[in-house]
Amino acid sequence: MPDRLTLGFDTSAAHCAAALLRGDTLLTSRNEEMAKGQAERLMPMIEEMLAEAGVGFRDIDVIGVGVGPGNFTGIRVAVAAARGLALAMGVPAIGIGATEALAFGLPRPCRIAIPSRNDTLIWQDFAPGDEPMAGGRPQQAATGALPPGPAPAAPAVEIAEGVARVARLMSDRGDLPRPAPLYLRAADAAPGRDAPPTILP
Repeated sequence: MPDRLTLGFDTSAAHCAAALLRGDTLLTSRNEEMAKGQAERLMPMIEEMLAEAGVGFRDIDVIGVGVGPGNFTGIRVAVAAARGLALAMGVPAIGIGATEALAFGLPRPCRIAIPSRNDTLIWQDFAPGDEPMAGGRPQQAATGALPPGPAPAAPAVEIAEGVARVARLMSDRGDLPRPAPLYLRAADAAPGRDAPPTILP
């Protein structure tokens, strides 16, 4: 279906971003900078975009969601929303890595580098002929300590549009796994030391 409606969104960093495609045409997009509050903003943002495009949730054919790497809580917000929407609407939800989304439309070879916390970068190299989700994995390095390779490229699209466009390409493949968070390091929060409550029979 060349005119299928694809919704893509991402909350993996200090932003809440979404984009809506009809076929290969970008209908509308949003990218709001925010350090917190993505859980409260995401669904209203999507509703605003659907209204602007004159469509509803029932018209969506494919959902693309940014799965990170990035902020732990932000990634979980987007992934949970995508899986819930996909289940409710009976449409596929496809997880797209942040580096894959930002590499969309760039000539290969290329390198994507995303600023992260504690003076680090998330980066990934894409070789000529690499297809989306071809098996590469992003890595983490200290700022200024990237290995030899191409200079980091400026993305051709914003992250939510990249998520939507890669998801649209992947949607014809079928049998894709449900979106799951992509983490490069362990969570900062440690499990509580208190004993869990007793579960009554």
